[in-house]
Amino acid sequence: MMEAVYNERIAEVLAFLEKHGLGYELHTHPPLPTIELALEYWKEIDSTHCKNLFFRNHKGNRHYLVVFECHKELAIHSLEHMLKQGKLSFASQERMERCLGLLPGSVSPLGLIHDPYTEVHSKEHFPNGHRVKLFLDQDLKNAERVSFHPCDNTASVVLSNEDFMRFLEIWGGEYEWLDVNAEI
Repeated sequence: MMEAVYNERIAEVLAFLEKHGLGYELHTHPPLPTIELALEYWKEIDSTHCKNLFFRNHKGNRHYLVVFECHKELAIHSLEHMLKQGKLSFASQERMERCLGLLPGSVSPLGLIHDPYTEVHSKEHFPNGHRVKLFLDQDLKNAERVSFHPCDNTASVVLSNEDFMRFLEIWGGEYEWLDVNAEI
């Protein structure tokens, strides 16, 4: 479903999805930088809505995107134990733009289109040639449909779980499933 697109970031994501034959629904809305604001607009959208957090390690040379169902809470200390990546802090706006091509309030796994594989590695690249490692709540495996901002918080994109998994294959980076409900 294609609605009028007023934003270059959204257009870029939709073009990527269409190029790769990934089905989607686009829902436009006012800017929604927080889950609390978004819930009001999402209530009519049949999907598992996700919270997306972008972190860096204490050295600043590794970046992690964590995606989980939007009603769940996740303490950063618990997350550090789950990820086993050392001390974490939220990534800066500059890092979000450089690694995912997005701004705060718009964090999304769809930003991984800006994390292409490269053979030229910097200190920020994982051995697999990507700058970002993705961690997904294992409960998302059972979600029929998932929704994310398309790199801009004025819209939400809904993908079938199958198309989201195909999106991750196309991206080609490393991802890992987490038990967000686990007691640490």
